[in-house]
Amino acid sequence: MAKVLVVGGAGYIGGSLTDQLLSKGHEVRVYDFLLYEQRYLKKIDFVRGDVRDLPKLKPHLDWADTVVWLAALVGDGACSLDADLTRAINVEAVKSMVRAFSRQVVFMSTCSVYGAQDGVLTEDSPTSPLSLYAVTKYEAEQIVSAAGGTCFRLGTLFGVGDPFSRIRLDLVLNLLTTKACLYGRASVFGGEQYRPLLHVRDVGTAVVQVTGSNYRGVFNLHRDNLTISALADRIAEFYPEVTIEKTQMKFEDARNYRVSSDKARSTFGFAPALDIDIGIREIGDLVREGRIRDPNDVQYSNFDYLRPMVIPARSPLGGEIPIWR
Repeated sequence: MAKVLVVGGAGYIGGSLTDQLLSKGHEVRVYDFLLYEQRYLKKIDFVRGDVRDLPKLKPHLDWADTVVWLAALVGDGACSLDADLTRAINVEAVKSMVRAFSRQVVFMSTCSVYGAQDGVLTEDSPTSPLSLYAVTKYEAEQIVSAAGGTCFRLGTLFGVGDPFSRIRLDLVLNLLTTKACLYGRASVFGGEQYRPLLHVRDVGTAVVQVTGSNYRGVFNLHRDNLTISALADRIAEFYPEVTIEKTQMKFEDARNYRVSSDKARSTFGFAPALDIDIGIREIGDLVREGRIRDPNDVQYSNFDYLRPMVIPARSPLGGEIPIWR
């Protein structure tokens, strides 16, 4: 069994992932800044720290056999708020970690690196990132790959991780389902854009499969390629009283891509078990039980939550540790 340091492990992916690692007998430590949280109550070895603070991170790297790197500013909007900060966290911190750590690294990238392309894309397809988020993820991929690490290009996530992890409603399935259940309607702009969808708990499954292994390289991870319009129609099948409002007006997000995860399936047996129906049910249940009341609350959106915080004088990111340039 391995000693696994999950950097950024208090976030959306980390909740389920840490449970799965523990269930396989691994020793787990979480290193996280708690940017989106005021507390971390999970009974796991925990260190609060900034990924840009290498002297603080280094003893925990020395402890670990495997580093799972989840830490990042995530999403086009969040990353657009401060380009220097985004690069410091998404690229420079990864570069420093790789220089300081010589064992197994499992890194979370994104299928957003493909941009807008036709056809079903494999890991050998050209990349065409359309945002700073995708650009920095691709750059960090190259750093990790050059060091012999494992990079997962994640599809658009959905669903519930664990009872402790923050729900994200800036993800298309989660948001459409929440609005459908709360308001009886959901709006889709354009809608013919494809997204490769993946349940958040299936990310943890893939990480567990490669932890302690010799599987290296870049792997797409997804379960279903669906248009946003088709996803909305599926939500309406669950909730027949819901009206789906579709308009041809294009949304500002130009991403459009379908991917293949055959490489992950053939290499380490990746077989995502959780489909969109499970995600729709999970989010719908939370709404109906009154556990989600206002989808516009800033806590559910990376961009809305971070926007007032990136002002250096007020920002815990800008104020605690100098940005590496």
